[in-house]
Amino acid sequence: MVRKEKGLSGKQKAALLLISMGPEASASIYKHLNEEEIERLTLQISSVKKVEPEVKEEIIEEFHNIALAQDYISQGGIGYAKTVLEKALGQDHAQTIINRLTSSLQVRPFDFARRAEPAQILNFIQHEHPQTIALILSYLDPQQAGVILSSLPQEGQADIARRIATMDSTSPEIISEIEAVLERKLSSSVTQDFSVTGGVDAVVEVLNGVDRATEKTILDALEIRDPELAEEIKKRMFVFEDIVTLDNRSIQRVIRDCENTDLLLAMKVSSEEVKDILFRNMSARMAENFREEMEIMGPVRLKDVEDAQSRIVSIIRRLEEAGEIIIARGGGDELIV
Repeated sequence: MVRKEKGLSGKQKAALLLISMGPEASASIYKHLNEEEIERLTLQISSVKKVEPEVKEEIIEEFHNIALAQDYISQGGIGYAKTVLEKALGQDHAQTIINRLTSSLQVRPFDFARRAEPAQILNFIQHEHPQTIALILSYLDPQQAGVILSSLPQEGQADIARRIATMDSTSPEIISEIEAVLERKLSSSVTQDFSVTGGVDAVVEVLNGVDRATEKTILDALEIRDPELAEEIKKRMFVFEDIVTLDNRSIQRVIRDCENTDLLLAMKVSSEEVKDILFRNMSARMAENFREEMEIMGPVRLKDVEDAQSRIVSIIRRLEEAGEIIIARGGGDELIV
């Protein structure tokens, strides 16, 4: 028999909550758990004989409060959640719930900033040190960061992009200090481990959100300052599977400029969506020949496929740079006139 709620472990509380919810609701929750979690919970549930009504009510209330706190955090961050909970439950109870959540949830730094308009963030950071700007942008949503990067002075854009790409880890103390400057009213919980952000993938995501002119300015400057980094960024900015984002006219031009052997290799392991759009933009005879070739083609080395796809991507980027095709990007409408 379970009488005291305070001495229960998290696993015991979870089991009691499922018992209280009934078999149908519990079964639907089981669908979202892995085998090990299901096994542990089932063993815990099987060991419970009876639950006192007051314990049941306390556990359900605790779960309800935690769910509310999570919802408040998603709406306006930890600061907002804490304020609302303090008004409803009192300061001590609210702090207990927030502590439980933030000890299990890794609340990403600058969470509040991701809910702000890019123009608002720009006003805060445009006069900060480039490294500070790079850190903040690396934590924002890529589209949001791209808009901000496009709005910064051109002479500093490449430097900030380089700093994002070469960023490794930043101590929680520095992150916390920058957060406090950017939004003093928000009290964020920063993990005690070093937070890893930035890197080439991060700057690629940011650059995919800027307009074509900004991207070209940044990459041109990086090619002079760090050619290897510029080339690595270019390779990751458009992958072969992204060919589905091109219009039919552009795809037809790419097909004309590519070697048939490269196309066959590249399509060998591509998705059905990629194959379909390429076949639709070939002549009927070419599409038929390709299908026959792919049927009789034996196993191919992954490296050969990747090399073929890389050569096709290089052709796509060359055609775009020449203004002969257009790759859809963020940071404004792409118009063909």
